[in-house]
Amino acid sequence: MEPVVLFALIGVLGIGAQWLAWRLQMPAIVLMLGAGLLAGPVTGLLDPAEGFGDLLRPIVAVAVAVILFEGGLTLNIAELREARPAVRRLVFLGAPLGWLLSALAIHYGAGLSWQSSAVFGGILVVTGPTVITPLLRQARLKSRPASVLRWEAIVNDPVGALCAVLAFEVVAALSGASTLAKAAEHFALGLAVAGVAGYAAGRGIAWAFRRGEVPEYMKVPVLFGAVLAVYASTDSLLHESGLLAVTVMGVVLANAHLPSFDELRRFKEHVTVILVSGVFILLAASLNVEVLGQLDWRAGLFIALIVLVARPVTVALALAGTGLSWQEKTIVAWIAPRGIVAVAVAGLFGQRLVEKGIEDGALLTPLAFALVAATVVLSGFTIRPVARALGLVSTDVPGVLIVGASAWSVSMAQALHGAGVPVLVADRNWHRLRPAREAELPVFHGEILSEAAEHHLDLNAYETLIAASDNDAYNTLVCTDFAPEFGRTNVFQVGRETDGGSQRDLPATLGGRPFAEGVRYVELAARRTKGEGFVLRPVNVDWATWRADHAGDVPVAVLRKNTISMIGTATPSVGPEDRVLTLGAVEGQVDR
Repeated sequence: MEPVVLFALIGVLGIGAQWLAWRLQMPAIVLMLGAGLLAGPVTGLLDPAEGFGDLLRPIVAVAVAVILFEGGLTLNIAELREARPAVRRLVFLGAPLGWLLSALAIHYGAGLSWQSSAVFGGILVVTGPTVITPLLRQARLKSRPASVLRWEAIVNDPVGALCAVLAFEVVAALSGASTLAKAAEHFALGLAVAGVAGYAAGRGIAWAFRRGEVPEYMKVPVLFGAVLAVYASTDSLLHESGLLAVTVMGVVLANAHLPSFDELRRFKEHVTVILVSGVFILLAASLNVEVLGQLDWRAGLFIALIVLVARPVTVALALAGTGLSWQEKTIVAWIAPRGIVAVAVAGLFGQRLVEKGIEDGALLTPLAFALVAATVVLSGFTIRPVARALGLVSTDVPGVLIVGASAWSVSMAQALHGAGVPVLVADRNWHRLRPAREAELPVFHGEILSEAAEHHLDLNAYETLIAASDNDAYNTLVCTDFAPEFGRTNVFQVGRETDGGSQRDLPATLGGRPFAEGVRYVELAARRTKGEGFVLRPVNVDWATWRADHAGDVPVAVLRKNTISMIGTATPSVGPEDRVLTLGAVEGQVDR
């Protein structure tokens, strides 16, 4: 098969698997693993070694270099200082402890050499943030354990990769030196070269970006070119130092406080999705029957030791004295699915270990695949029953996320907040958020669709989304993007400004459910301008009678004891103890 066709097939399988996972609300890693195995060892349709030949190794190496740079780009030291003490303990104490215990489990469980075990142990420090986030939403964990799990996944992503790189540097130094002194000299030289090169490149790019030496439209291309240049130059100067250099470069840029950092995050979001998908498919398709056949009972023992011994002991020791209950520590210990980064880094380092004469390095990739599949499936199927058994499922009233700050949406948020419903008002414009801030409502300033929002917002407390901006297309995009996470029945948008069935209208199949009986934004804004407000009115009759009695109101939501149901265009079900939040004339005392 021609290399161009191979590239196209890999792209279709990788991106297609991610899209299908989004549609089916499944972890993308599971579908990508299935697609790669089906195309590779099962059908023989995709054979990367034959198709790319000698180019396969550098292709994977460059992709992993970009992935590690992306990992470094997420390691913000200031955010780590502000993280919960439990998260800091899991990073500073849990990461090295997990590295040691994982290496022991690999050596004595899977039977790998100490060199391979040390490298693989560093890789397994990483938990998958892209896998953790959907699991937390599915289980509706209480905020404290959910926050610890989410932040551990985010912060340990680059830390684990850095551990693996350092371990590999040590192994490379020992294997290429005749004495221990020579190995120490080689390792120190590698650290110095990589550290200086990565730091200098990061500071140089930050200086150029801050002074306007690079135009906005060129920043991402320049950054991508710089990553490739730093990796290639340092690796050619001192073999195996390139990966560490680009990781250091990412960390430097993450802490440079660049005004254009959001633009750099877009680089991370788009380019790494493509590369991660491609590398995952390549590695899965490269597995052959002979290598898979080497996974015997010891692979199962290795997985059991990681899940049942290494992770629980790490969490127990790292979180001792943090104030977390034993139930919270148990759920943190149990939920640790590994992600795509672990497989990608294991695939590259496995190849390099084999080249250095460490034959069992070939087992790193299949063992990584096996552990990822086992932990993702195990966590996905058990997180909710385990959380329920431990009493960690949140029983609070589900919250409402309101995207788009305006006079009427902030007034609605105030009414919900006053009724005991958690609310969060999000907007890209700091000025529009001023009324919400003055009302002391929780706010998010930024793009709700960005990966930064995904990492920095704890959305587990919110079950309903209302797209309430004055832009139909943006509301539709927000609802379409969040529908898989919130559920398609829980995303709403204000009535659309249509042209009466014109072809220029947005497709009705996109977006969320109509909000507040489909009333448009302009009417909601006009009512608020006229002095109408959001009030809670009791329901002691059937809906038809209540609606007739309040014909001039715009009903928004039905509030019950522990739930809230937004009102769309369908007739809501109401009970005698329910209350309706409605936009209408405020007549003296508000009904409560």
